[in-house]
Amino acid sequence: MEHITDILREGLAEYGLTDRIDPFAVQNLDCYCQMLLKKNQVMNLTAIREPEGVARLHMLDCAALLSFCDFKGKTLIDVGTGAGFPGMVLNMLVPSLEVTLLDSLNKRLDWLQETCGVLSLQNVRTLHARAEEQALVKGFRDSFDFATARAVADLRVLCELCLPFVKVGGRFLAMKSVDSDQELSGAAHAIKLLGGRVQGVHDYAVPGAQITHRLIIIEKLAPTLKGYPRRWAKMLKEPL
Repeated sequence: MEHITDILREGLAEYGLTDRIDPFAVQNLDCYCQMLLKKNQVMNLTAIREPEGVARLHMLDCAALLSFCDFKGKTLIDVGTGAGFPGMVLNMLVPSLEVTLLDSLNKRLDWLQETCGVLSLQNVRTLHARAEEQALVKGFRDSFDFATARAVADLRVLCELCLPFVKVGGRFLAMKSVDSDQELSGAAHAIKLLGGRVQGVHDYAVPGAQITHRLIIIEKLAPTLKGYPRRWAKMLKEPL
């Protein structure tokens, strides 16, 4: 079986990212992968339980974002970060990226904090909160260069949760499947209402996985209107 570091090096090279990432990135990602698999035995962090699957379908999937955006010296909030994807991976690849990992489950954040300590990661903070409440807080609203979401929620809901965090001129990066055309067209009204516009839709192959994923980049053109995001129940019941 291929070693995790080999899978990561080959995948990053396939993306053409080798010269653009931190020299310790592969080593840190390997350690993160091992810690994730170990913790996953007692806490449900990922449905993928094989090292190669984690390396390809989590680490390399997240690394693909570097092909489309420059994260150096920027700020990013990872909404519903779960096991730290993509925020943790992006910080390991580009340590000058200031990452806020937001999640409503404190247990996950405790583990992520512990992982940051073991790997001596700088510029990563965890935040235990609900996105729809935190987006109303001064210093968070209209404040980040990037917001990311790698979630199964409908794009209309994701836009309402994430776009309020993004500053004008910043971008919301939605990681979706390639069969999201209908979802994207259905979110047109929500994107416009929340101050955004679709800047690009990029499909990319995950190295060695025979899987293609999609990155939807939504640029923030204007501050999000007061009153958004709404309460969670309202968002689900009446999507924009």
